[in-house]
Amino acid sequence: MLADFYTFNSFSTNDLDASRKFYGETLGLKVIENEMGILEIQAGGSNKFIIYPKGETHQPANFTVLNFEIKDIEKVVGRLISKGITFEQYPEPMKTDEKGIYWHSGDNKGPNIAWFKDTAGNILALIEEQ
Repeated sequence: MLADFYTFNSFSTNDLDASRKFYGETLGLKVIENEMGILEIQAGGSNKFIIYPKGETHQPANFTVLNFEIKDIEKVVGRLISKGITFEQYPEPMKTDEKGIYWHSGDNKGPNIAWFKDTAGNILALIEEQ
């Protein structure tokens, strides 16, 4: 029934100006504020997502709301650290290294991943292509 329709992600922020700056300047994405006061953010290809203001009622999700598929996780993590981003540190079973990267090897299943938060506390991830 809905198989032929375009889909997109959305999540909230407590500070639209901080989100605009973070996604536009820090992450380097194309950010447009539409007539409803919602940020429309263009990522690679035709993918877009929206961020809407919730002000004081905003509660960041305790799970990943957005994933970026990248080619070289170590390089991208290093560039984002140089821009002031701190990557999350997790214990087993998804134990991250000192930079915040979970490395696929041996018993570690899945791709290489690094998680970080936006200015509203939403969790984002970098996932290395396999």
